[in-house]
Amino acid sequence: MTRLSLSLGLAALAAVASAQAAELPAEIKQAGALKLTVNSTYAPMEYRDPATNELVGLDIDLANELAKRLGGLKIVWSETPFAELIPSLQTRRADFIISGISDRASRRETADFVDYLATGPQFFVMAESEAKAATDLCGKKVGTTRSTSFPVEIEKWSKQNCETAGKPAIQYVPGENSIDVRNQLKQGRIDAAVQGSETLPYAQTQEPGKYRIVGEAFAKGYQGIMIRKDDSALREVVTEKLTAMIADGAYKAILDKWGLGANAVAQPMLNAAPQ
Repeated sequence: MTRLSLSLGLAALAAVASAQAAELPAEIKQAGALKLTVNSTYAPMEYRDPATNELVGLDIDLANELAKRLGGLKIVWSETPFAELIPSLQTRRADFIISGISDRASRRETADFVDYLATGPQFFVMAESEAKAATDLCGKKVGTTRSTSFPVEIEKWSKQNCETAGKPAIQYVPGENSIDVRNQLKQGRIDAAVQGSETLPYAQTQEPGKYRIVGEAFAKGYQGIMIRKDDSALREVVTEKLTAMIADGAYKAILDKWGLGANAVAQPMLNAAPQ
């Protein structure tokens, strides 16, 4: 056998192995359905359309396209508070999680993240606020969703930018979800808030002239599709279909629809977030 034919043979074997690795798990194939759980308070990623009460959003569109490419699977949606998303995956109430959830090292003990969207926490205030720069928020009350990565990021930013400069630390105020946090801000119970950079443009379009972003995103991260580590076959096939969606433009079309083309990634990444 020549070196070329040997190389071609190995490549063919690798292709076969890859195809086998990307098989949909038998139980999902037999059911003909995906069980997916979301927290529907995080527009434009997933939320209930006020006009129709229909579940809509970027993640909903991505999941529907994935299901179509996974053999036309039906999606059985359920909703839960953000803090219950990971337990719903661990207890197999959900096959995977695609619900505005950030890839974090602390969440990878039992699950992997297929990262598909760039994100980062960002400060925002009411339009009439006197705060012009992020450092103007030192010593102020800043709210964010308690079960996200943002409280830790706020504390880290405060130590680096407030306390090391001799300014008072930011006072973190917890909220149940992004809607609760924005309500606290409108009621004057907090001075500023933090949400993912992917959600603020939508919030601003829904309530024109009400909010003002302060500074740039102060940390870099990714949102990911969260899949149990023992579901490696599902992880591989989801990654394969998402890669195809990026290649043929379906992914870009969905992001552009929701005004988040700038948050696109060039390819799916496994557990890529640094924190």
